[in-house]
Parts: sequence; structure tokens; C-alpha cells
Amino acid sequence: MDLQQRINAFSKLGAFLSQFSTNNTQKKDGVEANDLFYDGFKHQIKLAKEHNGWFTDANITFSFESWANALTTTNLSQWTKVYTFNALHPKTIAIIMAGNIPLVGFHDFLSVLMSGHNVIAKQSSNDKHLLPYLAKYLEVVEPNFKGRISFTDQKLSNFDAVIATGSDNTARYFEYYFKNKPSIIRKNRNSVAVLTNHETKEQLEALSNDIFRYYGLGCRNVSKLFVPKDYNFDTFFNAVYNWHPIINEAKYANNYDYNKAVYLMSEFELLDNGFLMVKEDDSYSSPIATVFYETYESKEQLLEKLRQDTHKMQCIVADGLISEEIPFGQTQKPELWDYADNVDTVEFLLKI
Repeated sequence: MDLQQRINAFSKLGAFLSQFSTNNTQKKDGVEANDLFYDGFKHQIKLAKEHNGWFTDANITFSFESWANALTTTNLSQWTKVYTFNALHPKTIAIIMAGNIPLVGFHDFLSVLMSGHNVIAKQSSNDKHLLPYLAKYLEVVEPNFKGRISFTDQKLSNFDAVIATGSDNTARYFEYYFKNKPSIIRKNRNSVAVLTNHETKEQLEALSNDIFRYYGLGCRNVSKLFVPKDYNFDTFFNAVYNWHPIINEAKYANNYDYNKAVYLMSEFELLDNGFLMVKEDDSYSSPIATVFYETYESKEQLLEKLRQDTHKMQCIVADGLISEEIPFGQTQKPELWDYADNVDTVEFLLKI
């Protein structure tokens, strides 16, 4: 199977996923193997929602829509053209996946197969229904994938390298357990936004998507703000108000009530608009329904802080601050070449 065959297969998968969009889920003509897979995938979506209360229709379809937009022949070709795949001897790559947002491990899965390797995936129990079904779709539209994709809930064995995603705590176990294997071990990371008092209303409204999408559970969700001293949060709160219906969703509301009670009992100072709390805190990882903030006095001081803590951050949302910044509202729309932790997964896979 050559690279173009792999590109064609994943572009077909993108076309299949495009039927399940945020605004309209509708069966389309011309999608390969649709009669075989469409209704069954709707059932898998139902199972995923029943199994994980954070996996709402909106969050699941947003994930599908993002991947459908990414998995086009043009994008896949642009992504892969900078690599040389010819001399690769297929190995078996183990992927230990997180389960915080729908299909969170898909990019690793895609990278392994596009590189020409075989994959054995150990999924989180929180997200175990969607990817195996999509893998079956790939095997039908490209039979050469048969025998190259497997899933397990048992102890991993017979693999040549590993990509593992977890917390800082589990990463220590991964590093010890896989010390004799080539590996990418991912730890906790969070995303931040830098505000200057000069943001437009549209930028702050876009920032609300970076904060609230997936309930803030992803590493690309903004969980902390850097703001100038004496920053007035009124404009910020007005701009994010379009997300206020989120407080009507039970799991989010329960977390909001619990965290607010903890903060009030601890007599922490809070800013609160009824569905989001803003708290001054040095930490980067904020609880659900909370965004932390930290003040800065100068651009130079801020840049030094960001440089020192770069290992803690996944995305930096800003406007004209640094070259690698992400525009407001774009953290949950990464390109195929936007690698987690800035570690080029494909380059790693090609060197094994």
C-alpha cells in the first residue's frame, strides 16, 4: 500500500464523517460504503453518549466536523509531502489514548497508519465506541489496512514503540514501563490566552469557544488568562455570555456548584457571572467552570514567564505577541501538522 492509497482512504473517511455535522446530520449520496456503515455509526454515537455524560451531541459532532475538514486529499497531501516514507519498514506502534474529548487519540492513530506502520490501540474506557468503528470503515474502503489495526483492553505486548498520553502522574509510570522502547510520553498541558485590553468584542467572543468547547476538558482549551494589572473583566464577561446556556447542562452545573462552594468556604476572591468563575491563581490547570488568571506588568515580563513555563502550555492564544500564537477561537481547530506538545509524531515514527 503506497502513500496515495493511504491518503485516499482517509479522505474517504473524512467524507463519511462530514455527514455528522453540528448543524445537520444527514446521509449523503456518493459516500463510499455508506449503506454499510451510516446507521451503525449513529448507534455507536448513541452508545458513546450513554457511556460518557461529557460526550454530548454538540461535542461529538464538533469533533467529527473538525476531522472531516482536516481529512481532505489536499490537507493530507500537504501534510505528508514534507516527509520521505519510501525506506520505512513497518513496525507495530502501541498507542495509549486519553478519553477526555471525543476521538482525542485520532491524530496519533492517523499518524501511525499514514507513516506505514501497524497500530495497536489501548483506548480509555471513556472513549471506546467511536474509533474501532471508524477503523472498520477504513478496512472496507482500503482492504490493505486489514490486519494492520487492532485494539486491546489487556496488557500491551509485541510492539516496537509507544505513544502514550496521560497525566503527570501516569507519565512517570509510562516512562518507567516503556524505558526500553522508543516513545513519546505526553503529560498534562493546558492552554492560555493573553489579553491586552485592546481585544475586539469578536475576538473575546471567539475566545469563549476556546474556553467552553468540550466543557474545557481538552488540553487545547484555554484554562488561564494573562491580563494587564487592573484589567476590567466586564468586557470579557459580556463577550462570553453567549455560552450561558451551558449552566443548564447537569454535569457542568454540578461542577460549577461544587467548585463555587469550595472557593467560598475557603474565602477565595472570585469573579462570577452565574456560569463561569474567574479566579486569580498561579496554576495553569483550572477546574471545570473556572478560568484562572494572572496579571503582568510588561510585555517583557510576560514573555519571560511564557518562556519559562513553555513545557506546561499546549496553545498560546494572542494577537501579535509571538510567532507561534494561535488566533482567538482557533484552539480546537488544529491543522494536521499542529502536533501535540510540538513533538513531530510522524518524524518520530519515520526514525524507528
